[in-house]
Amino acid sequence: MSVARLGGERRKWARLPLAIPVFVRSRDGKGKEFLEFATALNVSAGGMLVAIRRTMPVVAQIQLEIPSAPVAALALLPRASRTLRAKALRTTPAEGYYLLGLKFSRPLLHPVGSNGFRVRKVASAV
Repeated sequence: MSVARLGGERRKWARLPLAIPVFVRSRDGKGKEFLEFATALNVSAGGMLVAIRRTMPVVAQIQLEIPSAPVAALALLPRASRTLRAKALRTTPAEGYYLLGLKFSRPLLHPVGSNGFRVRKVASAV
């Protein structure tokens, strides 16, 4: 077990301090759909922290889209996720905006165990 885990760190993946523009699509507290341009402040394989102008209800379902320039030879590039689904875990007010903690519906990577190998599901719960 790592020192970070013993000290109370529960994250499976390291956070990268990257400022990434992102479109946030969801529904407000009244159920009305909205689309807002926001900035991701840090990203991990399991989620991201986003600065957004509106408050979001906890457990709100969110769709994120990372804008990118059109690429002529798209077929030659590896497939990458530009649209991600997430759930709001927390909203913290800041000066003029809110910090939205998100958990991706499906992690971008598989967790790596202490032996360096990917953790695999042994059996189905069903």
